[in-house]
Amino acid sequence: MKLATGLFAVFAVLSGAAQAQQPDKVTFATNWVAQAEHGGFYQALVDGAYKKHGLDVTILPGGPNVNHRLQLIAGKVEFYMSANTLQAFDAVAQNIPTLVVAAIFQKDPQVLLAHPEQGIEKFEDLKKLTLLISREGVASYFQWMAHDFGFREQQVKPYTFNPQPFLADKRTAMQGYVTSEPYAIETQGRFKPKIFLIADQGWGSYSTLIETRRDLVSKNPALVQRFIDASIVGWANYLYGDNAAANARIRRDNPEMTDARIAYSIAKMKEYGIVDSGDALKSGIGAMTEARMKGFFDKMVASGVVKGSVDYKKAYSLQFVNKGVGVELRK
Repeated sequence: MKLATGLFAVFAVLSGAAQAQQPDKVTFATNWVAQAEHGGFYQALVDGAYKKHGLDVTILPGGPNVNHRLQLIAGKVEFYMSANTLQAFDAVAQNIPTLVVAAIFQKDPQVLLAHPEQGIEKFEDLKKLTLLISREGVASYFQWMAHDFGFREQQVKPYTFNPQPFLADKRTAMQGYVTSEPYAIETQGRFKPKIFLIADQGWGSYSTLIETRRDLVSKNPALVQRFIDASIVGWANYLYGDNAAANARIRRDNPEMTDARIAYSIAKMKEYGIVDSGDALKSGIGAMTEARMKGFFDKMVASGVVKGSVDYKKAYSLQFVNKGVGVELRK
């Protein structure tokens, strides 16, 4: 009887340990189809970084007719890839209970592209051209361009996410992402466009932010920390290690993605310091600072994009970043 009791006790301990080691299931939703700009998350998935941090992660790709942010708010996903800092400010303004907990892109990849040999050598020279900018762009970064640089709304024509109007008119400039649209111009137009990254002109928005719900942060901060740490490690390994398996997974989720397109995007992320620059060099990928947030908020208020009454400090938390995670992986 004593032996049986002892065996039962051992079994109970082993069973409890096995249950304790079960990874936490987490869904991370992106805001667009799979691409190199999501590479670090895929890297963490395929190379085991999430698993090592006790997580069973599902990446849920976005798309043109999908709004995964609503699923975050509804509690159906744990983490969401937010496009920029303005979305975080807007969440506070609308009393949406979400919180930015890491900023993977230190620089917003938004650019304006111009034709070569048109006398456009610096950012201010773009005032000589017609600007093809989307409605969202006009409501956000263009207002800052108008306030800080004197651009005029009369210059702007709608951008339809089609490069043909730009290719047909050398006296236009076109919006895009530095990791994407220049590649399209080079392949379709057979020339290299002039590239003006607005982040290098003073546009201080973070991009590709990790957003979660406030209740998850308060109830399970350890889970949030593990997801962020593993994602940071994934990004460091994606940029500086062997990313072949991650790229294969990206192509599986998005069959239209090509090796050449992925290679171009990675090269541009490195060249322009989109992920690993500024505060991230010392504090680690995902870094955020109060000074950066305040500076960008003040510019947006001055430009009329955000109301000054918004409590911007409620938009983000520095609790989980700036710990130097993954810095040693940089080559």
